[in-house]
Amino acid sequence: MAQLPDSVSIREVGPRDGLQNEEPIPTDAKIRLLDALSGTGVRRIEAVSFVHPKAIPQMADADEVWRRATKADTVRYSALVPNSRGARRALDAGFTEIEVVVSASDTHNRRNVNRSTAESLDDIAALIDLLHGAGATAEVIVATSFGCPYEGDVDPERVAGIVDRVVRDGADRVAFGDTTGMGTPRRVRELVTAVRDHQPEVPVLLHLHNTRGTALANMLTAMELGVAEFDASVGGLGGCPYAPGASGNLATEEAVHMLHDMGVDTGIDLDALVEAAELAEALVGKKLPSGVLRAGPRTRLTPLPGN
Repeated sequence: MAQLPDSVSIREVGPRDGLQNEEPIPTDAKIRLLDALSGTGVRRIEAVSFVHPKAIPQMADADEVWRRATKADTVRYSALVPNSRGARRALDAGFTEIEVVVSASDTHNRRNVNRSTAESLDDIAALIDLLHGAGATAEVIVATSFGCPYEGDVDPERVAGIVDRVVRDGADRVAFGDTTGMGTPRRVRELVTAVRDHQPEVPVLLHLHNTRGTALANMLTAMELGVAEFDASVGGLGGCPYAPGASGNLATEEAVHMLHDMGVDTGIDLDALVEAAELAEALVGKKLPSGVLRAGPRTRLTPLPGN
């Protein structure tokens, strides 16, 4: 096996990406979940998105959730925005780390924001200038990086070209979304290789879905390539409302369970994280996909003979 990173940074996206794909829950419940996650040792949390309530009613109370949440000094919080209006709301709320999404496939991008990919890239260029002018950072997330539910395969060179554009326009970070779980270890390897051939210095973060049961395999493949930043969602909450069949983010506790057993540090207390997942399950009122919630021993693992 290739050398793995000594540590991995996980951004918890359950409060935003997770909850936006579920039936709306009360504001107090969202705050309870966000506060619980802030106490797990996770170092980054995507807290809310500032979108029009008609588009994503689950995020209609983003301002109140963020205002009332208990912010941990050890956590970097970020918000997702779709446009300059959302960016100004996020800046007014005090966020300094802001994400914006563009889809690698035109069809998904039009379904998502009613624009072509090229049009969104023009908008993002102006948005990056707005955020930098306010002292905030801009992360561009490239959705459908591993395949599109409408168009099928997405050429890694197309994704790499998008990265070239947003880096030229000043993006601080770039992430890659496996929007419908089409990713496989082969696709991960091809995408990461293509992006690094174009932009070897740009940090790579992967946002993996487990729709087809490949999220952990994809994570391990990326780690073997030196990737050390990933998104994950507590309990496996979430998906994408504009991508049929996109249910099931990589469950944070499943990722942490695997990483700790491999000797890879995350800084996260797995027991506290599982308690947060149990809370999430209770708040949304249904069983979540995570196997760790029902699989017995978690943090005190007994190595198999010979390991």
